[in-house]
Amino acid sequence: MGVIGWFRGKGPSGFGYNSTSDDVTQGFDLSDKTYLLTGCNSGIGLDTLRVLTARGAHLIAAARTEEKAAKALESVSAANGTPVACELSEPDSVRACVEAVQQTGRTLDAILCNAGIMALPKLTLQHGYEMQFFTNHIGHFILVTGLVDQLSEQGRVVMVSSEGHRLTPKGGIQFDNLDGSKGYNPWTFYGQSKLSNILFARQLSKRFEGTGRTANALHPGVIHTNLGRNMNNVLQTGFAAISGMFLKTIPQGAATQCYVAVHPAAATVTGSYFSHSNRIPMSRHARDYELAKKLWEKSEEIVSKV
Repeated sequence: MGVIGWFRGKGPSGFGYNSTSDDVTQGFDLSDKTYLLTGCNSGIGLDTLRVLTARGAHLIAAARTEEKAAKALESVSAANGTPVACELSEPDSVRACVEAVQQTGRTLDAILCNAGIMALPKLTLQHGYEMQFFTNHIGHFILVTGLVDQLSEQGRVVMVSSEGHRLTPKGGIQFDNLDGSKGYNPWTFYGQSKLSNILFARQLSKRFEGTGRTANALHPGVIHTNLGRNMNNVLQTGFAAISGMFLKTIPQGAATQCYVAVHPAAATVTGSYFSHSNRIPMSRHARDYELAKKLWEKSEEIVSKV
């Protein structure tokens, strides 16, 4: 099926490349469920918000500001939601989000870590660390570890990673260059942040052993959303030219995270990597539990200082 599993038909799950968020949740009554979703206000996050609330779920909708989250809920006519601010690049904002979610008193059936940034053209630092690593990984690390105790007994953690996780430097994670001072490449550092998402899910899945909780990562597909706003003009033009024959629609892009978060068939799967709503192989670095453990320990060190 290839590295990224081009299920133009259907894969073992019964879904594939062309499946949409509506398809993978069809017929589900989620009225007794609560989900936390980051990046709720655009792209596949907004579509995930749309379909899960349409199925009756209560969404704790997180965006960079509470206003943006509230507008996202309003835009999909979702009265059944709670807007919260969560600026992943700012630890104080993430911790305030954790507190706000705790104050709702709601048990979480899943945390969907959907938000992220991609391919910043110039090295940008946040609290002394490269921005993509800090936002995509450290921000979600603070969020999820802060809310683990609020997960239900069968709660799921869903990390939106990318096939870009294969674009990593030698060794997978440059622990001696997390500030980019020894060299910076937009795509390599994006890949490092996405590999970190998978390694986090893998290590979390080990910590969940003996419980009914799960942690998985996924590649949503190649989608023309504002995530790619930092691409140069040549890449933007190329993406636009092939969009009709290659890029997924937004509902197709949202399908896999919806599948992993709510579908009964994924309820007991953990430590895996999905694409097109099917499990696929991950890179050798992503399979490295020692690397996952080292990253977890480094992340705890970073978080203790910011």
